[in-house]
Amino acid sequence: MFNSMLRQFCECYFDLSGLILCPVLGSIILLFIPNSRIRLIRFIGLCASLLTFLYSLVLWIQFDSSTAEFQFVGTIRWLPYENINLYMGIDGISLFFVVLTTFLIPICILAGWSSIESYAKEYVIVFLICEFLMIAVFCMLDLLLFYVFFESVLIPMFITIGVWGSRQRKIRAAYQFFLYTLLGSVFMLLAILLIFFQTGTTDLQIPSTTESSERRQIFPWIAPPASFPVKVPMVPVHIWLPEAHVEAPTAGSVILAGILLKLGTYGFLRFSIPMFPEATLCFTPFIYTLSVIAIIYTSLTTLRQIDLKKIIAHSPVAHTNPVTIGMFSRAAASRSPIVSYEHTRPNVCRACDPSTY
Repeated sequence: MFNSMLRQFCECYFDLSGLILCPVLGSIILLFIPNSRIRLIRFIGLCASLLTFLYSLVLWIQFDSSTAEFQFVGTIRWLPYENINLYMGIDGISLFFVVLTTFLIPICILAGWSSIESYAKEYVIVFLICEFLMIAVFCMLDLLLFYVFFESVLIPMFITIGVWGSRQRKIRAAYQFFLYTLLGSVFMLLAILLIFFQTGTTDLQIPSTTESSERRQIFPWIAPPASFPVKVPMVPVHIWLPEAHVEAPTAGSVILAGILLKLGTYGFLRFSIPMFPEATLCFTPFIYTLSVIAIIYTSLTTLRQIDLKKIIAHSPVAHTNPVTIGMFSRAAASRSPIVSYEHTRPNVCRACDPSTY
């Protein structure tokens, strides 16, 4: 009886919009507090982040693990005349990314509790805004808004590295991080626009269930992975990561290693693989090749480092690329919509076969 009452209470008062707005409200409150009240600023920021973490735990308790459907789905009409609305929802994958995000932000605020003395108020606000943006990425079911929040995460991290970086090359590292990750995402925006013109909507669930020809899947598949490998990162677009890790403050390194490096693999898993299964089969050997090269190259590079921060900077490249191999492997494909293609089609992908053109 108590469990049913708790579930009814959660269903009435807890949803994704409240989770997303918690850090935003904390940031707004901090704007009205004088900069001289540093201890109060840190305390309010920590309380806002802890409240968001507890909120995510309540959603985890309420989450129904017996179904693979999106849950806590909400819709806000944004551009109804263009059939573009704000769709929110989480499944078993994004749920744990949300919980991980809300767990790490209080740690980041505590990491700068005594070490960050300059712009302490702005430091707390930046991390609360970063938390809001990362939670929004994992909750968005609209492709256009997913792209907006996916790229907006760059702004607070750019500020974190450039302002509170601990070494002399922090400005160079901040610009390198920003430009590498932003320029790679231009193609992703083009792919989203192409999907919108083909399907008439940016709802993530509709293109995932819409069949398209093999040729029409090639460009929408290639364009987003032009952005995702930068976030993973994969060789040869990994150069920004060691610089960003080394120059970032401790809290910035925590966010980079804990969340931002997972955004690329999350994009593959949420966007490329389920929406374009035939093109995924076609480009799987290419992904295998890049991943294996990245593992070997960055592992050997890590062995040569004597600076602890440089070791931490290079090693994530080596341990995130096995994740991409796993996602594109036959075992991962058998648990995704690709399996239906594999059992009905020959091993050769017709999209890559010149005889089909």
